Amino acid sequence: MKIAVIGSTHAGTFSATQIKQLHPEADITVYEQHTTVSFLSCGIALWVGNHVSDEQRMFYETPASMTEQGITMKMQHQVVEADLVNKRVRAKNLLTGDFSDETFDKIVITTGSKPLVPKIPGIDNDKIYMVKSWEDANRIKEVADDVKRVVVIGAGYIGAEIAEQFSVTGKKVTLIDGFDRVLPKNFSPVITDRLEAAFQDNDVTLALQQLVTGFEDATDGGIRVTTNQGAYEADIAVLGIGFLPNTDLFKGQVDMLPNGAILTNAYMETSLPDVYAAGDATTVFYNPTQAYDYIPLATNAIRQGMLVARNIDGHHLAYSGTQATSAVELYGYAMSATGLNKGAAEARGLDVVETVHEEDYRPDFMLSTTPVLSTLTWDRKTRRVLGAAFMSKHDITQAANVVSLAIQNQMTIDDLAMADFFFQPNFTQPVNFVGATALQAVSDAQNKN
Repeated sequence: MKIAVIGSTHAGTFSATQIKQLHPEADITVYEQHTTVSFLSCGIALWVGNHVSDEQRMFYETPASMTEQGITMKMQHQVVEADLVNKRVRAKNLLTGDFSDETFDKIVITTGSKPLVPKIPGIDNDKIYMVKSWEDANRIKEVADDVKRVVVIGAGYIGAEIAEQFSVTGKKVTLIDGFDRVLPKNFSPVITDRLEAAFQDNDVTLALQQLVTGFEDATDGGIRVTTNQGAYEADIAVLGIGFLPNTDLFKGQVDMLPNGAILTNAYMETSLPDVYAAGDATTVFYNPTQAYDYIPLATNAIRQGMLVARNIDGHHLAYSGTQATSAVELYGYAMSATGLNKGAAEARGLDVVETVHEEDYRPDFMLSTTPVLSTLTWDRKTRRVLGAAFMSKHDITQAANVVSLAIQNQMTIDDLAMADFFFQPNFTQPVNFVGATALQAVSDAQNKN
């Protein structure tokens, strides 16, 4: 079995290594245009803030380690043509300029995503920094200690983390976003209001509900960022407004969403036989809506890469979908979310209720405790749990994993309220805050009837 894997961040790395484990006889070739594999880009902000012990530990595999496993690694090889019907790959060696052609029995597309870069004046300014690849990470790290003013564009996870790390290391930060609040796709206003207060307490200027209209050099050698409401000057600008599937090479060959995300079935097969896809290049089956969606997350990519390996020789394990569970730590707040918040649900036409609950995470007779703010989103008619989020100064982030399982198993608020959660005063109240929030949701439902 001769297999080509195109791209090797998370989905590609896991596809290749897991196939080799399950099928030692497989002849696997990985094409990667960069010099590294398996880069944990979620650590870039931490590296900027000097919280990384060793940047080389931001990789869990290397080209050498994958070669030792018996995988042929064609590093710094850019695939310039992929004939998916005939399973032929043409690659350019970026060091020599030479081209090579090879045919395979199966092709795995794991080309990942690319930063969303809007077509606005000045976008090619060399003082604009991306936050995606190892090369991006090195470029921004080189200047991080020296800059004094930073404009961050995009208040999702990436932008929020970068803005926080620059602010706690003494930089003057402006955070710009077109939405009316930070992290709008992950958390409801009851949570983001507190987070915004934390940004402002750390002297971050929040320029919300503003759209960037242009970039230009500033008179002091920095960069001037213009929006539809004003202008902001800084030493550098960091662009983190989202990602698009990196799938231009395959357009017209396999079924895709309008944004280019490749559609797969539950076994990670595309619309062509013996062509698989995984990771940020593909869709996910989003359990809260029971529909395919585009949600680029490392966790999704890793699981899909594993599924490619399980199903490379037949249908052995079906994809169970995702809840897009995630977490972040900002200004000492541990925050996690799974599924839909109220705004995201309503934007998809769903009739939902959001229950908000707050209590200390463990009994008050303990010498210390601290509040947990919880939200639970549920379907008004079916009472099915669709999402949850948590915020606390205590690390309660694993609670999102609990509700993720509830969503995956289509539990109702009644099911979650009666779930078996332990009580031990070192760790929790007699009724765990997850169960307490679900009980409040049940009460809310009764009061609304």
